[in-house]
Amino acid sequence: MTRLRIAEIFGPTIQGEGALIGEPTVFVRTGGCDYRCSWCDSMHAVDTAFRHDWASMSTDAVWDRVHTLSGGRPLTVSLSGGNPAIQNFGPLIARGRAEGYRFACETQGSIAKPWFSNLDTLVLSPKPPTSGESVDWSAFAACIDAAQPGPKVVMKIVIFDEADYDWARSVADRYPTLPLYLQPGNAEVDPELPVDPKTLSDRLLWLVEKVTADGWFTPRVLPQLHVLLWGNKRGV
Repeated sequence: MTRLRIAEIFGPTIQGEGALIGEPTVFVRTGGCDYRCSWCDSMHAVDTAFRHDWASMSTDAVWDRVHTLSGGRPLTVSLSGGNPAIQNFGPLIARGRAEGYRFACETQGSIAKPWFSNLDTLVLSPKPPTSGESVDWSAFAACIDAAQPGPKVVMKIVIFDEADYDWARSVADRYPTLPLYLQPGNAEVDPELPVDPKTLSDRLLWLVEKVTADGWFTPRVLPQLHVLLWGNKRGV
């Protein structure tokens, strides 16, 4: 039986970012990641120092929790992390879709899985220069191929500075057919510290003014809605 490393399962709440922003969602956050981004806001689901807090759960146990949280009413289930592509979510997706639930997955695009094709939405979030990580574009392309002919595939890129912005433009040129969502980065990731709304709004305004001044009308620019509402609090 498939077992999954789970950092947390929570909701229903709203999706706070990207293509599904505002959509009622239950989140299944996995434990473990092949990246160590400098500004990661989910280290409790990434760093193996937290592995003793992760639960080893069967597919049935994960589904029972999702079903209980949603009251048996179908909604979107978001697979996040960490990197959910490390694990096998095929059986969970099949179980949920049979009951009318929709599934989205967000991953950096470093590992392709066959179950991508059974998703409703695949969000590929390649990491820009400020992350300290480098993108393997062959692996990224394999993720797109693995999703065919199934879900809507979109890109989401976090922008912290001019270098990230220029990099995002080059990525958009590389994949012009993928819908692109940009969001300003949040440098304050400690869940115990407050987030300054003025700082967030200033970064958002900078990004909006940047794309409009450049006449770059392809991407959608969005805030991290959940950060504006709850800061870095976990489980919302």
